[in-house]
This record gives sequence, C-alpha cells and structure tokens, in this order.
Amino acid sequence: MSTDSYQSPLSERYASREMQYIFSQDKKFSTWRRLWIALAETEQELGLSITDEQIAEMKAHQDDINYDVAKEREKVVRHDVMSHVYAYGVQCPKAKPIIHLGATSCYVGDNTDIIVMTEALRLVKKKLVNVIAQLADFAQTYKDLPTLAFTHFQPAQPTTVGKRATLWAQEFLMDLEDLDYVLSTMKLLGCKGTTGTQASFLELFDGDQEKIDRIDPLIAEKMGFSACVAVSGQTYSRKTDTRVLNCLAGIAASAHKMSNDIRLLQHLKEVEEPFEKTQIGSSAMAYKRNPMRSERIASLSRYVLTDALNPAVTSSCQWFERTLDDSANKRLSIPEGFLAVDGILDLCLNVTDGLKVYPKVIEKHLMEELPFMATENIMMDAVKAGGDRQELHERIRELSMEAGRTVKEEGKPNNLLELIAADPAFNLSLEDLKKSMEPSRYIGRSKEQVERFVAEVVQPVLDENKELLGVKAEINV
Repeated sequence: MSTDSYQSPLSERYASREMQYIFSQDKKFSTWRRLWIALAETEQELGLSITDEQIAEMKAHQDDINYDVAKEREKVVRHDVMSHVYAYGVQCPKAKPIIHLGATSCYVGDNTDIIVMTEALRLVKKKLVNVIAQLADFAQTYKDLPTLAFTHFQPAQPTTVGKRATLWAQEFLMDLEDLDYVLSTMKLLGCKGTTGTQASFLELFDGDQEKIDRIDPLIAEKMGFSACVAVSGQTYSRKTDTRVLNCLAGIAASAHKMSNDIRLLQHLKEVEEPFEKTQIGSSAMAYKRNPMRSERIASLSRYVLTDALNPAVTSSCQWFERTLDDSANKRLSIPEGFLAVDGILDLCLNVTDGLKVYPKVIEKHLMEELPFMATENIMMDAVKAGGDRQELHERIRELSMEAGRTVKEEGKPNNLLELIAADPAFNLSLEDLKKSMEPSRYIGRSKEQVERFVAEVVQPVLDENKELLGVKAEINV
C-alpha cells in the first residue's frame, strides 16, 4: 500500500472487495474487450469480412490487458479508448484492422458504464434484501416487548421494540421497490455512432437497413441485456445515472434514519449496537461504548445524499448530442456512490445482526411515563365507579401537571398514581391503579401488526429473492 499519496477511504476502510472489483480497472477494460468481441462477432454474422481466427485472437487476450502499452500510448494520443484499441491491436495483430470497426468511444465507455452499474445494483440488492431479512427477524423476536414510543422525541403512547423495527424495514422495502424498477429499465447504449445516427454502419453495410436494425439486439443479447435504448446522441441519456444515484440516495436516507434511532436508543441504554470484546470506545473515557457503526452509517449516508446531486446536474448540463463535461464527474460520483452505499449496507448488516436489547432498562423508562399514558383508562375506571367524566378529566389534568412538576423540578419519581389514589373523586385505591399499569394493555395492535407485516409484506419478498439470502458482512475497522 502506498503511504505517500492519497488513498480513498472508500476502498481502504468501507467498501467490500466485491464492490471494489466491479469498479476496478480489470473489470472496466476486460468489459471493453468483451464489447469489441461482441461487435466483431455481430459484424461477422451480418456479413462483414471478419474471420473466426481474428475473433479467436481477440478472445485469447480478453483478460490479459497490457496496461503498460496502453498507458504509454495515452501519453501520446491523450485518448483512453484509442490507447486501449492500440494496446489490444498489439496483442492481436490479425484482428487489429477490425477492432472497434464502425464504433465511437462511447460504444465501449457507455456500454461498460451500464454493465458495471447493473452489476453493482445487483450487489446492492443482495445486501439490501439481507438487511430487510435481519430486521424482520429482529421485529419478530421483539414483537410484543413494550417500549416507550416517541413523537417529537417526547414520550408518547407505547409501541413495541419489534414494531419500531418494522418502520425501518418498511423504508428499506420501498428502496428495494425503487431498485428493482431501476434494474428493470437498464438498457445498453448499443452501437449508434458519433451522434447516434448509425451513419458509419450505413457505410459499412452499404445502406442495408435490415442488417443495421439487427446490430443493437445482437450486441445486447451477447452482453446479457434484453435491449438497447431506442434512440440516443453519442451517449446514453445521463438521466440514467440520475435514476441510479437517486436509488442509492434513497437507501442512504433509510439507513441514516435507522442509525439515528439506534444512536438515540443507545443513549437511553435501551438498545446497543454490537461492541467487540477488545473494542475501545474512547481514548480518554475507558468506560464509553460509543455507537460508532451507526455514526459511520450516518456519515457515509450524508455523503451519498449529496453525491446524488452530481448526475442530476450533469444530466441537465449536456449539450445537444454530447459534451465531455460529464466524464470527470462520472468517474468520481458513480463509483464512489456505489462504494459508499456498499459500505453502508455492510454496516447495516453488521448492526442489525447483533443489536443488543436491554428489556429491564426499557421497562424502567416505560414505567416512569406509563401513569401519564394510562390516565384515559384510569378515568374510564373511575366513571364506572360512579364518577363524572367531565369533572374527572379536569381533575386528572391538574394532577398530571402536579406530578410533572414533581418529576421535573424536584427530580423525584412520578407520583401521579399516589395523587389519584388520594383524591376521593376517583374512588380508586393505589392497588386498583397499579393493576392498570400493565404495559401490554397500551401497545395497541403492535404485535399483530408485526406478524402481519412480516408474513404478508416481507416474507413474499424474501421468498422471491431467497437465492440472495445468507449474506453476512465483515467490517474492516
């Protein structure tokens, strides 16, 4: 590893080897060569004078890329595609005359971008499906564990630990829907020439429209795609990149929300992310157990959310049939968006697989607030015992304010039940009141909602994608 020049943290610390390979030089340039082979085979099938020997020679050197030759050539011609055409020709002297025949640079550059993004989306999907599966398991495990719910981060009607996890899973399912849609729309550019008119192929095939119509479908089939775009300039529409990065940004937003919730819960000591035996939480405070993985999810997610602006701006700035102000930006924004989301999902897999729940702390916090939340039930019991509903409502409001002041100003425990028991208007003993303090009475249909959500919403998705299940993540740092 070089220590005297910049290394991307996305490669060094966060992204998996699998995602890094998808955006590697080997993947890129071997795909260029596969595209040149597909083009030569297609042109041969359609009647051009290209021999089996030439194609065999190209196939023999598909993966042993002579980078040194290409690099030296690029210093001379200042053109990456023509440098690699030249380097391939050095290895394939018989095929040299027909490599890249009729094509423009975007034939290899743009088609490769689509191929690479499609493979990267499939890897993202695999990890996303497994995050959803782990959250579903967590939700089922804790479907009936009552916990204090919050609106505005103020105590509100109770929910369950499992029900809260379904909210995280639901957002990831929405992201999966978006990802599946984007994947279903991915089409190759095909081979359309300098301004998208296929003029060079009119020349090559002597104006034979029928043969020219077959070029794109044949190339798409050879490269594993269902179709090429119907029309284009020199490039595929950069709006495709916008769609892809928006999909990644959606995943980042969902992960960020979940990680924020976990960080807040860890502050409350109710739920804790995995913490290894030898892990250090703070250089100064040895007792600390910081939610560093959830914080890293948030940090990388913010990067992806802002990175998604790049292709949108780039798409809006393309002039006519193409400009080159997209190239440098695409080389950064697309791979780094994917590498960051890959790191985010690995962290999500790690965190959701090892979440530690502390039921006693959860119960303590809930019981501190439950008397306030039980007031409606208490009031109904008092009405049954002969009280006046309107008078009781006003009295319980006053007593709630008094108990709130005791908690906030004096730092004492919530004494609302004692105050109600001492008030003859309610005609209820402290023992009667404590019977109403069963948390499961206040969680509504949380348990049933979790069961139905997992069975009717999540499980069909997992069944449909069962071949993707079983992924576990390794966290580098």
